[in-house]
Amino acid sequence: MSSRLGAPKVVFDPAGSGYHTFRIPSITARGDVLFAFCEGRLNSSADAGEIEVVLRRSRDGGRTWLPLQVVSAAPGKTCGNPVPMVDPASGDLVLVTVQNGADQIEITVARGSDPESGRRVYVQRSSDDGETWTDPEEITKQVKPDDWGWYATGPCHGIALTQGPYAGRLVVPANHSFIPADFDGLDAAGAMRLNGGHGIFSDDGGRTWSLGFVDRNDGDEINANETTVVELADGRLYFNARNHRGTGPARVHAYSSDGGASLDSQYAGIPEVTAPGIQGSVLRVGDRLLLSTPVHPEIRRELTVFVSSDDGLSWRPGLVVHPGMAGYSDLVPLPGGQVGLFYEAGETSSFATLRFVTFDPSQL
Repeated sequence: MSSRLGAPKVVFDPAGSGYHTFRIPSITARGDVLFAFCEGRLNSSADAGEIEVVLRRSRDGGRTWLPLQVVSAAPGKTCGNPVPMVDPASGDLVLVTVQNGADQIEITVARGSDPESGRRVYVQRSSDDGETWTDPEEITKQVKPDDWGWYATGPCHGIALTQGPYAGRLVVPANHSFIPADFDGLDAAGAMRLNGGHGIFSDDGGRTWSLGFVDRNDGDEINANETTVVELADGRLYFNARNHRGTGPARVHAYSSDGGASLDSQYAGIPEVTAPGIQGSVLRVGDRLLLSTPVHPEIRRELTVFVSSDDGLSWRPGLVVHPGMAGYSDLVPLPGGQVGLFYEAGETSSFATLRFVTFDPSQL
């Protein structure tokens, strides 16, 4: 372990927890309090099945953690893809998640399924630092067109914009699949390539939502999937996404100059970042951007923090956080200039436990 890293803390461990697996980390901060969300998978490690959104909080920068809380759960449902953020106007925590029938797998949902079992979108909020939460309120009709099948928020934190005409806007990166007329004629690989990136936003603190940009690359090269977003110093937004089964680079990116309502141009490949086809996280620290992702081109391992000094136009590796098996991750700013990373890692599995570690970005 690099001397530039603090000692990793295990935040979610399935042993003795009543859950089979914890996956899909997402984290945000409000003052000194950290909020670490993930999916608590009850019966298996699979993406399908009964899954709950769970939370642990830390009041001391990640050194110790309060007991697990269940934030979103429904019998017979997959509840997941948590995207938390803080509404600057009210100070409330806002959480966007998705649900679908527990027996539905992604390829089935991508075909378009009945409203009860299909992918649906919800929002919750907390006004007491995450101790209690409102019931999930459905916002599907606000953000999901009828000709979309699959729908996934994040998985990563959302952001509140801080400057310019869109200050205060909440932005959630997401992705979806189109349902073409010839879907039944596609093989599984072809069907899974029908993804596209998009964003949703709220200008009233998360109470109502609008669909923002929709990116669709119809060729084989780019297939934007799980997405993360950061606000740049000049007010533009930078979106960084997994290229799911596209023939181009493993990660792709795009910019928005209107608060996520549209993109300046379509997603383009990032040639200098290798990855095995996986979610990642971006964060702005001063005049630099950080990106966390495993870097082995075929296997989920070697979780690395990359650095960009030109608003994401180019990237260089800065720090190997976990050289072994590692998966999804999320970056969070901490008081005093430190950065935290909440991530999946293990010795024999890339998601054996969910861990938290801190580092000094000035040393990258």
